[in-house]
Amino acid sequence: MVQIITDTTACLPPAYVALHKLPVIPQIVTFGEESFYEGIDIDIPTFMERLRTTRELPKTAAPPPELFKAEFERLVPLGEPILCLHPSAEVSGTVRSATVAAQDFHGADIRVIDTRLVAAPLATLVTLAVDWAKNGQDAEAIETRLKELIPRSQVYFLVDTLEFLARGGRIGGASALLGSVLQIKPILTLQDGRVQPYERERIHKRAVSRLKEIVAERCPPGGDGHLAVMHAGAAEQAQALAAELGKKLEQEVVPIYDLPPAIVVHGGPGILGVSFIVPSLN
Repeated sequence: MVQIITDTTACLPPAYVALHKLPVIPQIVTFGEESFYEGIDIDIPTFMERLRTTRELPKTAAPPPELFKAEFERLVPLGEPILCLHPSAEVSGTVRSATVAAQDFHGADIRVIDTRLVAAPLATLVTLAVDWAKNGQDAEAIETRLKELIPRSQVYFLVDTLEFLARGGRIGGASALLGSVLQIKPILTLQDGRVQPYERERIHKRAVSRLKEIVAERCPPGGDGHLAVMHAGAAEQAQALAAELGKKLEQEVVPIYDLPPAIVVHGGPGILGVSFIVPSLN
């Protein structure tokens, strides 16, 4: 069976990871001189509390190649292909670390895929890849299907403030909004792996309403769009959004993902977003 590896930016819940014995490489979060492997040394509630009280914005780092090597050393002897699904190389060095580590395993079938995504849409691709692998699809088929879905994956999200994106250097094309009226609530998206502005709204309530409209307009019904919701410290809003959209689109279960520290560092508390897959790019 094809082996799937991902990292903590896929924001998969621990129960899912344990059930599927999925290797998840931790991102690194640093407060001053203290560094933590997220999901191992620091959990989301502890991180959120510390973020609220710290004066200096924490930093993040991609996992070093050594963490990948440890997994490859365990999996390569099984003689099965390995697919590594990771966030956009535009916002993370994770793909580079995996690629460097794979070079030490000559002859092994290790495929590192830059999904150009992060968070909920990355989670969707990982869960699909896990299902396909368990159903016996080979590495070539899974990789082909993933690369066909990547450009069709859509993500839209709100942040309470652009400050975190700006200070963390991940703001991309949304930097054009920094000089706007402070009360503006932009809807942001990912385009070719970078954060870009999509629309501007004056108040948060209107931005959430517009987020719902975007999903209703573009996401296929009946679960075919693999709709997912994500948030950072906005659980009640996320649950309400998932319930409303799930009912409207006849998707029985809408996954809700808690964003991990390495993403919240750059987007800030209060992120609320959606992801889904469109039938085509036309």
